[in-house]
Formats: sequence, C-alpha cells, structure tokens
Amino acid sequence: MSRGPYVARFAEADVPAGLAAQVAALEAEAWPGSVPGHDPALAPRSLLLLGEDGTVAAALSLLHKEIRLGGRTHRAAGLSSVVTRSALRGRGLGGLLVAAARAELAADPAVDLALFSCDRPLAPFYTAAGFPPLPGTVLVGGTPEEPLATDAPGFDKVVPAAFFTDTPDRDRRAFTGVRVPLHPGNIDRLW
Repeated sequence: MSRGPYVARFAEADVPAGLAAQVAALEAEAWPGSVPGHDPALAPRSLLLLGEDGTVAAALSLLHKEIRLGGRTHRAAGLSSVVTRSALRGRGLGGLLVAAARAELAADPAVDLALFSCDRPLAPFYTAAGFPPLPGTVLVGGTPEEPLATDAPGFDKVVPAAFFTDTPDRDRRAFTGVRVPLHPGNIDRLW
C-alpha cells in the first residue's frame, strides 16, 4: 500500500547529506546565488516533504527567536526558504508542507506565534495554510545598526502570521499595523 508523500523533520544541522544536497539544489534553482543554511542562533529546523523514493518534493525551514513588542517578550517562529520542486508545483505539495509546519508550531508549547514575510502574490497561498496576513505590519530585519524592513523601496511584502497563545485575538491586534523589531542578524536578514 502506498503512503504517498510524508514529512520528515530534522534539526537543520542533522539533515542527512543526500537530502541536504537536494534541498540546496532546490533553493539554488528558486533563488540563484543564495547560500544554503541559516544562523544557528535561530535554532533552525528543516521540514522536508519526501516522496516514497526519498526525493525531496518540498522543503522549508523553521526559525526561532524571542521578540520584544509592547512590553512583552513573545516566543516567535518563522517560515523561511519555502520551496517546491519545480516539476511538482501546482499539486498542493507546498501547501501540504506549510500546513504541516503550522500544525507543528501550534503544538509546540515553546512557540507563541509564527510570523514571516512573503511576496504579496503569495499571501493567498499562506492564508489557505492558516497564516493570514497582518494588515499594515512591517518586519524589521537585519540588525539594529543595519535594519532591513519589509516596506523598503522595491519590496512588495506582506507579513503572514498565526497565534498560538490563550489570547490569540489580543496578540493578533498587538502585532497588526506595527513595525516588529525582528532583527535576526546578517545571515537571515528578513527572518
């Protein structure tokens, strides 16, 4: 009996070499010139959607850090490097993986919210997977000395989010229409 594609989870440093090479190739195709991998300080985790033959159909990374906003510290996660093998696009595989990431984050007691940026045309894709955009919210990445904001000239970004606290409506309001000082550093500049 065929079980179809399945999600494999790894700390980024523990992804087996063959799978890591496939992910690097997918990322290089999607973002030529990109450097694979994330800042270890963000505790990167890799979620891979694998076919029965072990081929990586889609991949994404989960990054983690604390964010100070509104006098509170929030334990945040973000999606990064979401990519689907070009020959398999349009089959719902990327959406399946993003929905699996949302479910994993929602079940993690160490995560209060997930937020990240994406190109405006991708907002419906992320909304369908449970990450609706926060109207007017801007992520400020980079470092405090060299910030990079999602509303910088030439960017057309939105900030999708999901809240996993006991007060999700209150927390959504706190993150709506504000500039969020994410500052993930120089490696993962926008998260």
